[in-house]
Amino acid sequence: MKILVINGPNINMLGIREPGIYGNDNYKTLMEKIHNWAEELECQVECFQSNHEGAIVDKIQEAYGVFDGIVINPAAYTHTSVAILDALKSVGIPAVEVHISDVTKREDFRQVSFAGMACEEHIIGKGLEGYHLAMQYLCNK
Repeated sequence: MKILVINGPNINMLGIREPGIYGNDNYKTLMEKIHNWAEELECQVECFQSNHEGAIVDKIQEAYGVFDGIVINPAAYTHTSVAILDALKSVGIPAVEVHISDVTKREDFRQVSFAGMACEEHIIGKGLEGYHLAMQYLCNK
């Protein structure tokens, strides 16, 4: 199993941005955890983070024929990007949406997930552990 983990805007600011919402762990810690979980699950993982919507769309399109699953935290693009939704739909790779915080209990504008419409599973509000759960889901398919 080869998994692509995509993180959207500001995920690289973990530990700095609103720690009361996102926790105190930084992005480096998240990357270490993801690679450790991949080893535990005996899968390959590649991580990608961008603050640019087009770069995320490009990475999803490049995943076609290369990856068996996608874990995506589109961050703010969750609620705005039809382009990311269309990219996920176009490649047809099983995808799991992850959100560190519980977006269902946050602002009204966070209640719509365009990217989530193309995902077969949603893991919300489980902190960094959500990535582990998403990887497990894909590996168990």
